[in-house]
Amino acid sequence: MALTTVVFDVNETLSDLTPLGKKFSDLGVPDWLGPYWFASTLREGIALAAGGELRTFSEIGTDTAARLLRRHGVRWADVRAGEVLDGFLELPVHPDVHDGVAALRAAGLRLVTLSNGAAAVAERLLGDHGLREQFDRVLSVEDAGIWKPAPAAYTYALRTCGIDASEAVMVAVHPWDLHGAARTGMATAWLNRTGEPWPGHLTPPTFTVRALPELAGRLA
Repeated sequence: MALTTVVFDVNETLSDLTPLGKKFSDLGVPDWLGPYWFASTLREGIALAAGGELRTFSEIGTDTAARLLRRHGVRWADVRAGEVLDGFLELPVHPDVHDGVAALRAAGLRLVTLSNGAAAVAERLLGDHGLREQFDRVLSVEDAGIWKPAPAAYTYALRTCGIDASEAVMVAVHPWDLHGAARTGMATAWLNRTGEPWPGHLTPPTFTVRALPELAGRLA
């Protein structure tokens, strides 16, 4: 079947997480804890998924932030951890997102999101940046009952959209996310903004682009 639907990851694929570093530095700790915290939160969520368990991104992220802040001597770490999570409600999108989304819509493709975070956070991001009307659905793994890259997360999105895996392409910056989508039969598009090499032990992506506007032409 022809591709009809583009499924986007949200955190770091659409949103730019760079400002999270300042959230940590404002609390008196190194700004490199921003990306470290995000990677640690993903690691814990994926580990739980490997065991068939589900915890929300907010739950895991708050606990992870509190532990990091406590380790670096921040007082009231449990309370201040909430400030880190609040930062997700203030993130910008990457500079290539608006043009890329417009090009995909102009190509007649349906756009949806599938995030390991809450749907409300994705709704806020898209709404704040004038993008919400471009997306038909905003989906979260919280409704799938398991985090990506578990197959059930992707099949939930396909079932909700009423499409076959052969009609969908998953777009993400994270190779592990695309590997999971590929294992369910979806096409995959690696948004490799940084020019990193692909991990050789994962299923190669169907498409690789350096910026989102390139993708519409590749899917034509």
